[in-house]
Amino acid sequence: MIWRCSHFAFDTKTPAVMGILNVTPDSFSDGGEFDGLEAALAHAREMVAQGASIIDVGGESTRPGAAPVSPDEEWGRVEGVVRALAAEGVCVSIDTRHADVARKAVEAGACVINDVSGFSDPAMVEVARACDAGLVVMHMKGEPATMQDDPVYEDVVAEVCTYLRDQAAALEAAGVARERICVDPGPGFGKTPKQTIELMRNLHEVVRLGYPVMCAASRKSYVAYAYRIEDADPKARDVASAAEALLACELGATVVRTHNVAKTAEGLADLRPYVLLGLGSNVAIMAEKDELREAKIAQINYAIGQLCMLPDSQIIDIASFYASEPAYYEDQDEFVNTVVLMRTGIPPLELLDYLHGIENSLGRVRERENGPRTIDIDILDYQTYTYSNERLILPHPRVCERDFVVKPLLEILPGHVLSDGTRVGEVPEEQRVGAAVRIS
Repeated sequence: MIWRCSHFAFDTKTPAVMGILNVTPDSFSDGGEFDGLEAALAHAREMVAQGASIIDVGGESTRPGAAPVSPDEEWGRVEGVVRALAAEGVCVSIDTRHADVARKAVEAGACVINDVSGFSDPAMVEVARACDAGLVVMHMKGEPATMQDDPVYEDVVAEVCTYLRDQAAALEAAGVARERICVDPGPGFGKTPKQTIELMRNLHEVVRLGYPVMCAASRKSYVAYAYRIEDADPKARDVASAAEALLACELGATVVRTHNVAKTAEGLADLRPYVLLGLGSNVAIMAEKDELREAKIAQINYAIGQLCMLPDSQIIDIASFYASEPAYYEDQDEFVNTVVLMRTGIPPLELLDYLHGIENSLGRVRERENGPRTIDIDILDYQTYTYSNERLILPHPRVCERDFVVKPLLEILPGHVLSDGTRVGEVPEEQRVGAAVRIS
């Protein structure tokens, strides 16, 4: 997936780091440090040298309880910085909720509009429609001045996902290209620390929306709460913020907004590649005829439990179960299938050996290619690997032709592009084998 921001394009397989540049007197963690032009430009250049791909320039504090700033005052703070950095070839993001400031910034060379109000203002939507900048759609409950008074949710993850989905859809309906949109669940914006933690630990649900996802956890109060940091200085949260960024990227975040670029880049060096595994079963062990489907699901769940025990690995997401007709060799019972997304440090061939061990533990018999099996675990895609020998081909050569793989895979990773550049879902459904129907 590519996030297009005017003449910049970011491949979301590798997280892009967005350095925060507050040219304000009252931002919560660095207010007043960079509100002079030369100090701001020097800090921006330092962040670029440390690995920032984008510099996010803000002229209005949106910390809890912050007083609003007029668009004219905000633009007066940021204009010189935006123009100078854009002239130096930096990808500049304007952090604003004011349409007039966003329009002027884009005209001055900014390539991203980062709107904490989620493009809820029709005037901001018009600015977005009229330009080619990348857009960050953020969720915020209420206004900065009142957002932390008493935020209440029935289901914070579902409500944030619904809001982001609807706001992104509204932008697309207004004529904005989908590939320009990034979504930000807004940690700490109208959310208690506990609500924010629940949201950020379920970030894979936001990833399922099919847009690049931003992690903007840097120095937030929930980080201090989650990591039990008692030092009141927000800068004391930098190490924990980097750990939070790594966790978010393992769950699928693709843009990281941070105050401390060096510390964040250091933390992201430990990001493990993702692996997509296809699991299927059509032989149930010791099951009655009317319980066959449930028994197959139980066997897949057992295999998933074994995957949880692999070293240096973590399951990130699991698709629904799909029933499918047999493919290739059709004289056999129906299959139950799913796809698992995992992060792992295990190399491909070694991982294959582990998967064969799990299959063997469930009595897998390999008498006939594509024949009946108690469990089958295929490596569908392994990030950055294109590989072929007598034991393993990556990506799996039949991923896109198998309906029972395509549907669950796209459920958890919409628009996924395999490591060889192939976009999953390009083969029309009617041309795929093993027609699949979601069952749970």
